[in-house]
Amino acid sequence: MYAIIGAGPMGLAAARQLQRYAIPFVGFEQHTDVGGLWDINNPHSTMYESAHLISSKGTTAFAEFPMPAEVPHYPRHQQIGQYFRDYAEHFGLREHFQFNTRVVQLTRHGNGWRLLSESRSEQREWFFEGVLIANGTLHTPNQPALPGTFEGEVLHASQYKCADVLAGKRVLVIGCGNSACDIAVDAVHRAASVDLSVRRGYHFLPKFILGKPTDTFGGAVKLPRRLKQLVDGLLVRALLGKPSQYGLPDPDYRLYESHPVMNSLVLHHIGHGDIQPRADIRQVDGHTVTFADGSQADYDLILQATGYKLDYPFIDRAELNWPQDCGAPQLYLNVFHPLHRNLFMLGMIEASGLGWQGRAEQAELVALVIRRQLQGSPLAEQFHQQVQQHCAQRLDGGYAYLPLERMAYYVHKDSYRQALKRHINELSAGEASLVAPRTESRAQEA
Repeated sequence: MYAIIGAGPMGLAAARQLQRYAIPFVGFEQHTDVGGLWDINNPHSTMYESAHLISSKGTTAFAEFPMPAEVPHYPRHQQIGQYFRDYAEHFGLREHFQFNTRVVQLTRHGNGWRLLSESRSEQREWFFEGVLIANGTLHTPNQPALPGTFEGEVLHASQYKCADVLAGKRVLVIGCGNSACDIAVDAVHRAASVDLSVRRGYHFLPKFILGKPTDTFGGAVKLPRRLKQLVDGLLVRALLGKPSQYGLPDPDYRLYESHPVMNSLVLHHIGHGDIQPRADIRQVDGHTVTFADGSQADYDLILQATGYKLDYPFIDRAELNWPQDCGAPQLYLNVFHPLHRNLFMLGMIEASGLGWQGRAEQAELVALVIRRQLQGSPLAEQFHQQVQQHCAQRLDGGYAYLPLERMAYYVHKDSYRQALKRHINELSAGEASLVAPRTESRAQEA
């Protein structure tokens, strides 16, 4: 029996693949239902009312379960939450999960794992052959201390739900990622003023080009990496101009070397004076903020859209091959431990365009590895040798990703999916089918 921790997108993908390969499992979810952060009613969710997908539905959805035709290109969070509830219902996944159940501790026990769960203040002990960790990467806020004392209100983006909290206030948003820009745009319609403190340059991409989602372009013709960066960069500049033309710093790195900002409105509002760009913060004193360029302004609320930290509080960091000086556990394909053959990290990955289908392929490889291990197949041993040999390998596709903590588990989509598919093909060799009969997939609706 195997354990899955989490019933968000990655936990559901893992459950589906273990189901397909007839591997018995129990899932653990601390909320009352599936969906993870996409269920805004989940008290552990970091979702906010205006949130939409930043990738289009066609490049994001599971291949065997497309989103309905009536769902827009960039669905709202409510539609995504419903999508995962429908997915769990369609494939009969809920019955495998223990809901309202939190994993308190995960420790090694002989050749397997001891899992301590808590439900309604009652604890229960479980023993599993292996564990799939899939509790997500966006639940523990990264909230650096402000340089000084602020006498107004301070929020992290994880606490933000709707623009009501911004009404009539002088708001400073710190950061310029996708959440920061969404919240700044929200604030335009409710706050007395909106400023955006930006420490470094970002590449901005529109959500639509020629009426089609931006991420649907570029797949037909494969270009060499540097040529793609050049061509796409010139196209974006022709459409949007340079960030410095809006008062923002220009990035000192090439396109795709950090996660781009997918937002069609933030530059619009900056250009109309609705949002005031600001430099990095130098000092905070009372309600007054001094910026790195010497300018000052007064605020009632500071909202830190400063990202999240990887956090797996139920297991010792050392068990994850996670040195103190590394931004993320050192695992092959961000999944496979060089020593523990029965511990798998799922969803600890970011890549432009990977979508949930890429994560389903990740989960399928894990299911195949488990299946081959249970069979005692030499293919499992051959795979583990590759894990040990290439554990430190990063599939970056030659891109010089920024040395940021949030980029520590970033990969190049095409390189990563090619590696997954190669291993899946290797482990599938020699048998006509390792897969249990499929539950009927939902056909694409015209």
